[in-house]
Amino acid sequence: MSETIVVLTEQPLLDADAANLTALHPDRDVDFHVVLPTRTGRSLLVELIDRLSLFELPERARQEQGARRPRPEQALASSLAVLQRAGVAATGEVAAEKPVDALVTAVQAHDAREAVVITAPHAVEDTFHTDWATRAQDKLGLPVLHLYSGSSFIGDS
Repeated sequence: MSETIVVLTEQPLLDADAANLTALHPDRDVDFHVVLPTRTGRSLLVELIDRLSLFELPERARQEQGARRPRPEQALASSLAVLQRAGVAATGEVAAEKPVDALVTAVQAHDAREAVVITAPHAVEDTFHTDWATRAQDKLGLPVLHLYSGSSFIGDS
């Protein structure tokens, strides 16, 4: 019987994210359930500080704002396709509730013993341990791995 790992992500998963997820338990039968929130709930001020701390120039930030972000349903479909191409079974949901609350609900619904949060680096939240992974671990009492999207870097949760 397979285990389910619940994955909370703020953006569509990339091939590198799928590779990181499938490498977690190569010796066990694992399914993934992806939770993608409709809103991240991030403050504009915190977002600005994060961008400045990562040395992102205001011009780049304007370009990113001008680029259309995929709708949550599209981002979820893309994420599931990436996981399926990696050879793993995956389901998912778009969550209207707060991201961490949605993760907790999904972990309980799937009787998961493990959760993974995949985000971009967020300097303010990561520094002050208010990131999704830390908050989820506090609520769940389970291991919550925090990976940075598109890389093999692990957040300090």
